[in-house]
Amino acid sequence: MENVHLAVEEEDLYSGYNDYNPTFDSEELENDAGFQQAVRTSHGRRPPMTAKFPGTAIGGRPLVSSFGSRIPMASSMGRPMTGTVQEGAARPMTAVRAAGYSSSLMRGSTFDPLGQSKGPAPPLEAKNEDTAEEKIKILEKKVNDLIEESCMAQSIGAFQLALEKAKEAGRKERALIRQREASGNTEHINLDLTYSVLLNLANQYANNEMYPEALNSYHVIVKNKMFTNAGRLKVNMANIYFEQKNYPKAIKFYRMALDQISNVHKELRIKIMQNIGVVFVRLGQYSDAITSFEHIMTESPNIKTGFNLILCYYAVGDRERMKKAFQKLISVPLGIDDEDKYIPASDDPSSNMVTEAIKNDKLHQMERDLKVLAEKYIMTAAKLIAPAIETSFASGFDWCVDMVKCSQYVELANDLEINKAITYLRQKDFNQAVETLKTFEKKDSRVKSAAATNLSFLYFLEKDYDQADRYADLAMNADRYNPAALINKGNTLFVKKDYEKAAEFYKEALRNDSSCTEALFNLGLSYERLNRLEEGLDCFLKLHSILRSSAEVMYQLAHLYEQLGDPQQAIEWLMQVISATPTDPHVLAKLGKLHDDEGDKSQAFQYYSESFRYFPSNIDVIEWLGAYYIETQFCEKAIQYFERATLIQPNYVKWQLIVASCYRRSGNYQKALETYKEIHRRFPENVECLRFLVRLSTDMGLKEVQEYATKLKKVEKMKELREQRVKSGRENSARGRREGSTGSAENAKAEPQPEPKQFSPLLDSDSGRSSSSSSKGERLSAKMRSLPGSNEPYEASSPKELDASYVDPLGPQMDRPKTGAKKPADDDDFADEDLGDELLPE
Repeated sequence: MENVHLAVEEEDLYSGYNDYNPTFDSEELENDAGFQQAVRTSHGRRPPMTAKFPGTAIGGRPLVSSFGSRIPMASSMGRPMTGTVQEGAARPMTAVRAAGYSSSLMRGSTFDPLGQSKGPAPPLEAKNEDTAEEKIKILEKKVNDLIEESCMAQSIGAFQLALEKAKEAGRKERALIRQREASGNTEHINLDLTYSVLLNLANQYANNEMYPEALNSYHVIVKNKMFTNAGRLKVNMANIYFEQKNYPKAIKFYRMALDQISNVHKELRIKIMQNIGVVFVRLGQYSDAITSFEHIMTESPNIKTGFNLILCYYAVGDRERMKKAFQKLISVPLGIDDEDKYIPASDDPSSNMVTEAIKNDKLHQMERDLKVLAEKYIMTAAKLIAPAIETSFASGFDWCVDMVKCSQYVELANDLEINKAITYLRQKDFNQAVETLKTFEKKDSRVKSAAATNLSFLYFLEKDYDQADRYADLAMNADRYNPAALINKGNTLFVKKDYEKAAEFYKEALRNDSSCTEALFNLGLSYERLNRLEEGLDCFLKLHSILRSSAEVMYQLAHLYEQLGDPQQAIEWLMQVISATPTDPHVLAKLGKLHDDEGDKSQAFQYYSESFRYFPSNIDVIEWLGAYYIETQFCEKAIQYFERATLIQPNYVKWQLIVASCYRRSGNYQKALETYKEIHRRFPENVECLRFLVRLSTDMGLKEVQEYATKLKKVEKMKELREQRVKSGRENSARGRREGSTGSAENAKAEPQPEPKQFSPLLDSDSGRSSSSSSKGERLSAKMRSLPGSNEPYEASSPKELDASYVDPLGPQMDRPKTGAKKPADDDDFADEDLGDELLPE
């Protein structure tokens, strides 16, 4: 009842109308400090309908009561109204605060719901590496990294580095185990990591040929029962025993490994059995090896096993089984696609691009290598068993050819025929070789070119250069891009001294095959003969970059530098030749000559002495060494060299006279007199010998002096008469030539024959040369036998000139007969050569 108000009857309806409320006084707002402060703040200037304070959706509008009246703002006359902003933050609209908002937002702050104005997030807390578990994880990672580095080093051939990394991984792995044991965490030991470390260490020991250490590491793995499938490693142990030539133990471990490998792994078992068969072959137990190889050819035939089986049958001499094994060998499937697959068959650009892409990829290269290997085994097997399976070599080869023609290797039949001819050649049966090769003249171009190339080679060796030229042309017509045929054609022109045309064919061969070293060598020789020394030098320098250790190439470079007047470069190249062939007497003598020309007598003496030690029959070396000892006043030592020269050229009086002169210079007059008497007995008309006999007899007071003086006068008179006859003969010949030049044309045709050169049987007093024709011939023949040609590359025993190249289509390079590309020691090289027959000055 207290809150019930009853209406007063006479109440004034308009009372309180004029009451004054200063809040609604708009005229006094300018004087209201609170209102003016609100207007000056951002709160007073905010756009409408935008939430300013979190927790309110209508923060920009004045709060309205349920009766529609506005809540008055703070004024100068009263306390703050409900909902007004106080000094702190605004009160939230509801009691439930929205997520992500703060009720403590300061007045005047910007809207930032994501809290980006607070800056970056604080960093994560760092791992505590001091804990035992973290240390173990870090150590495990280091061990794995070391194993990986060791394997990478092995892949590039750095075996020593790989072993060091493997040892370091082993040390860290042991430290890891100790750390786990110290932390009491032994049940979590990583067995896979231990296995990897031990296996890698054993492999690296084996790669470095440290076989005992490798075996110890393998034993540690094999004996540990915690390692599953460790028995397979006995194959590796058997391989090590094989390298150590401990074949019985190798077989034992191969069989132990075979017992521990299930039949599921068929390929691995086949490889182990193949190894067992190879070990039996090394032991000479061919029957046991045959058993292993036959089982493999029954279960999973392959080319290598088939070839090994043929070798075993050949070793035991079983003809019939050799034939059966050969038939099995040529029937082994290779599992490769036909070559037609790589030939573009349509005009579709996309398919052609795919064909070009796979034509030279690694898979196709692997297929080609497998096919080449199979053809090599078949060719080798045919050449091996052909003489053994039939009564004659030819019939055996014919049987192999017939079998090959019926197999997937049909194209090998022609190559086998060519190898048949080559075998005839090795047996020195040139006629059969030629006949066999001539049967290919009507075959397809490739085989025809190969056969003609070999025929050209044979005729070139027999010095039948016309036939060699004919077959070289035939080979070129069949296959113009055959470099061997072009080289043979150039060789035939070279021996005919048509060096320009020969060089053109060598150049064409190089254009067809830039790696043809024979063409490059012969081209350098051609330039040398044409006196184009710089171009020849370029050829041999290019060849040296390909054949780094070829002594022939280095010798030619030295010879060209010598011709170009650069002896120092020539000496350097000859030193490289000596490093490759340290016992070559001709190169040593050449070095001695170059040092002698440079004035270095001591070095020249050293090289000449080495040359004499390896080849004591070189007259030039003997003469230089004897002259060196005479020049240094050691005549006694010179005697032994000139006595050897006397043995080499017994009809050459010069050496015997020098021996006698050395005895006389050393003061042994009695020995000198005996030597002169022996010379006079063998060469009674030698003037020099008689003169020294007269002088020595006079000095020694011998009674034979008058006898020698009489003979000397008689010989000198005969010499004068002979010289007069030679002089008159020359005058008559000259007069006849003058008369013939003024005579008729008929007389001009009959030219006078030049008179043969007359050789006096006496020794010229100035030159000391024996002038008899027989002595001259013997001296020249002895010179040619003992000395190499002037341009011959260091092998005096090999008089061959150019490389008459020869095609062996599939056989290994070592089976190809070659001729050395060297200058022959022709007779013309010695015809006008000064043999150095001057007597030493007294």
